[in-house]
Amino acid sequence: MIKQRGLLKRRRPYYAAKMAVNGGLFAAGCVAFVVLGDSWWQVVTAAVFAGVFTQLAFIGHDAGHRQIFRSRRANDLVGHVHGVLTGISYGWWVGKHRRHHANPNHEDADPDIEIRALAFTARQSGTKRGVLRWMAKYQALLFFPLLTLEGIVLHVCSIQAVLQREVKTHRVEIALLSAHMVVYLAAVFLVLSPLKAVVFIAVHQGLWGVYMGCAFAPNHKGMPTLSAADKLDFLRKQVLTSRNIRGSRFVDFLLGGLNYQIEHHLFPSMPRPNLRHAQQLVHEFCTSRGLSYSQCGLLSSYAQVLRHLHAIGAPLRHPSVSRTTP
Repeated sequence: MIKQRGLLKRRRPYYAAKMAVNGGLFAAGCVAFVVLGDSWWQVVTAAVFAGVFTQLAFIGHDAGHRQIFRSRRANDLVGHVHGVLTGISYGWWVGKHRRHHANPNHEDADPDIEIRALAFTARQSGTKRGVLRWMAKYQALLFFPLLTLEGIVLHVCSIQAVLQREVKTHRVEIALLSAHMVVYLAAVFLVLSPLKAVVFIAVHQGLWGVYMGCAFAPNHKGMPTLSAADKLDFLRKQVLTSRNIRGSRFVDFLLGGLNYQIEHHLFPSMPRPNLRHAQQLVHEFCTSRGLSYSQCGLLSSYAQVLRHLHAIGAPLRHPSVSRTTP
């Protein structure tokens, strides 16, 4: 049904327009940065760049799934360009993301729930020690503050991956990441005084991390987790662990199409603008087979994530209660 409706066909004009708009916003931000000079108004510029960087990352995500072109080389070219703009290793991220898609919410195989500062399962919470154990206790309260560090984490993991040669094109990626770092830091510290430069970086990287985290967190966090004992077919493995976010086309734009997470996991190479049209087909297909299809509003999704984190941390906060609970 999906193929008959042409929903797997590439949407090159859409992506051309999307990249043109993103490029225009990026260029406008650079001009504003230079014109404003050494001013505290650059905090606003930093916030704008946080939004632009996330939109650029969404394009890199789509390129990694070969949603833009049929050719792997063409998609990788787009991915590497967006990687150097955002300072993320495209090769590292693609490898990590493919492991996530193969085993979403699997506590032994999904890198997206292997986060040291958080616990998404009871088994993970039981392994925490020291500061990490304290953080797991109050992880629901710490979740959004921790997202401010997500941008920095992406940079650090990217650098580690290329230096340790975990990426096939590590020489290219080292050059790209180095270029990003040199240009970014040189521009910030040449235009701004040291204090304003540090504030600019903190606001930009912090808000970028929050935006990225808020776009990706609703997709699977708080949904059922799987272990080696669970034997599910592809359909159930992808649908039961994913959550869709209801909303308008503004939500589509805000979340980069990731709000159609179920459809995206079933058809990862489907171009982003086609996911909206596939949603009703997939929903009806799952309903007809008695398969739970999870969807809710954006704010509700965050509430579910926080409730799940709070529940997982409860045994650490009240160990005596957990020992007596069946």
